[in-house]
Amino acid sequence: MKSKGEQRRSANYHPSIWDPKFIESLSTPYTYDFYGAKLEELKGETRRLLESTKDLSMQLELIDSMQRLGVAYLFQEEIGKCISSIACWDATGGDLYTTALRFRLLRAHGYSISSDVFDKFRDRSRGRFLESLGDDVLGMLSLYEASHLGMHGEEDLEEAMNFSTKHLKSSIGKLEMGQAEQVQRSLDMPLYWRMPKSEARNFIDVYSVDDAKSPVLLELAKLDYNIVQSVYQKELKELSKWWRDLGFKEKLSFSRDRLMENYLWAMGTIFEPQFSKCRMGITKFVCLLTAIDDMYDIYGSLDELESFTDAVNRWDTNAMDDLPEYMKICYLAMFNFGNEIAYDGLKEHGLNTLPYIKEEWANLCGSYLIEARWFHSCYTPTFDEYSGNAWISVGGHAAIVHAYLLLAFPITKSSLDCFKLDSHEIYWSSLITRLSDDLGTSKAEMVRGDVAKSIQCYMIKEGVSEEEARDHIKGIIKCSWRKLNEGLRKFQPKSSSIVTMSLSMARTAQCIFQHGDGIGTSVGMTKHLLTSLIVTPIIVNFS
Repeated sequence: MKSKGEQRRSANYHPSIWDPKFIESLSTPYTYDFYGAKLEELKGETRRLLESTKDLSMQLELIDSMQRLGVAYLFQEEIGKCISSIACWDATGGDLYTTALRFRLLRAHGYSISSDVFDKFRDRSRGRFLESLGDDVLGMLSLYEASHLGMHGEEDLEEAMNFSTKHLKSSIGKLEMGQAEQVQRSLDMPLYWRMPKSEARNFIDVYSVDDAKSPVLLELAKLDYNIVQSVYQKELKELSKWWRDLGFKEKLSFSRDRLMENYLWAMGTIFEPQFSKCRMGITKFVCLLTAIDDMYDIYGSLDELESFTDAVNRWDTNAMDDLPEYMKICYLAMFNFGNEIAYDGLKEHGLNTLPYIKEEWANLCGSYLIEARWFHSCYTPTFDEYSGNAWISVGGHAAIVHAYLLLAFPITKSSLDCFKLDSHEIYWSSLITRLSDDLGTSKAEMVRGDVAKSIQCYMIKEGVSEEEARDHIKGIIKCSWRKLNEGLRKFQPKSSSIVTMSLSMARTAQCIFQHGDGIGTSVGMTKHLLTSLIVTPIIVNFS
């Protein structure tokens, strides 16, 4: 082990930009206690609006707007009935915009609608999309968004994506500013890949200047956004006290102090207000994971890390006796957190979930140790070696297992058996999360001397430039989304929390790392996002 005076590495992480006193002072007048009656009134009016809308195109647009505004969760049963009805409608005569919108909504709700609905927009002799469609910007945008619901092997939807992308890029300079901004936003990040709460905040502004908007739906979206924000503030106040009492900031000064950013992961994974316990539990898990990750990546000697991994596998307080003081703090916090969740599981569901929790932490720390061994031996893994380990070390599988255990739904042994390490949906979601992370953080991590990431592994393997490697990684992400989409067909139309959280985790990762390292070093965009989601309410002028 390292001697007391031996130099340890440091990532030179900046202190948290969020003062705990500021977090604990967060407040808003838009609480359910004061505005609950108004919210219920607006929900009733919106429900009647949905029920009275019979025109196919208008109904599709209304449901799409409800989803993008972040209020669809309030009307799951009503929207489910509408989608079931829409699936049975004959839409052979619809235009490109309506056809693509119907396709996207049905696919997103798990219906097996065939991509041959777009055949009528092809040249019969050549089999390609009609070039004349390129002038229909709304149709092209609708086709582009729909193409991202494709699955592996659907070459016609890949063609639709390339065709619509080409025409949308060429149209931007001809559009008025607002429309051009929305087209560019979609080209940068398609709607299906966006984090729901972030999209809600953006679309509220877009929808408010739409001449065809429903004033009632807009009022509901604004008020619900603000009331949910008050729930987030309450949770963060409690989490801030928990984080301060945990003492990691003082005892583990080498690690990142990122409570607010870690909460963003939880909020992105499950945003509905009724899941406070789950959201707070995920935040605690990510805080612990972040500290342990930094311990393996930066601070611990290889001997210490071997001992820590062995202690995690044993899951026994006696196993930490020979660990250094900083590791004991970390180990006991993890141990207590895991046992607390297991206790709640036994009390609420009559099921011993501790073996699943122990297995997740053992797998996670085992993957960290593999990376630490690579670093200390100066070994650069092949791309396949890296990705085979990195989808575990990113923590997605462990996070979703913990989230599932924290949900208020009944838990059975058979449902927990879905969480084997070969779980299709969680694997592809975790791979998207890892590769998005690498695209955003790789340069900073290599500067501080971390193990080679996916980009460097691929550059070395193929002898290509960094730009070519990045393009390849983006291609893998796109392919992974197509594989993840297959989970919708497997579990839907009845929603599965596993699929939903897998989709949400991938979306959150792409949101956080879209403009760089949103957690470790460059947090400007993340600060702006957190401010809009948690700190600043939307002004509501009720009619």
